[in-house]
Amino acid sequence: MSHGARVIHTGVSSGGPAAPPPVTVASSSAGSDGELMDGGYFRSCAGMLKVAQMISLLIGFISVNNSPWTDYSAYSFFQIVTMCDLVMILFFYIMHIFRVYRKLTCVSWPLAEFLHYLIGTILLLIGSIVAAAKSYNITGLVAGATFGFLATILCVISMWSSYKVSCITQSTSKYH
Repeated sequence: MSHGARVIHTGVSSGGPAAPPPVTVASSSAGSDGELMDGGYFRSCAGMLKVAQMISLLIGFISVNNSPWTDYSAYSFFQIVTMCDLVMILFFYIMHIFRVYRKLTCVSWPLAEFLHYLIGTILLLIGSIVAAAKSYNITGLVAGATFGFLATILCVISMWSSYKVSCITQSTSKYH
């Protein structure tokens, strides 16, 4: 019984977009590595999830920023966390679009992105809970906390899909 090499194609990966089907690779392999941007990442699940995260973080930030604050420390923490998460997600999005992870191989990009999501999600959850508790039914603050919770859920989905792909890749390559 012979075990050949298996290739796992997934739609979501923290190490970059999934490899296209073999037919597409054969027909467009000449220009795919020479291109500056990865147009397929825009339409991938990981790319659209990052855009949804950035939009929800931006809406949460704007909602809180344009509302009368009742507790300065709670909402300044929420704003700092949402902006830091937005900047880091934008950084990883640009990194995938321009394929920086292929050029800078000294960094474990899947691990860096996973740790970002882990720490950022925990801080965003704390900030959203505090913002919701201190909102006193002011609509802008409630909306900001709601979009903070939405961004938290989207970050958990990204973290879970990243971890799931890493575990599947490790377990199949270990036994085959």
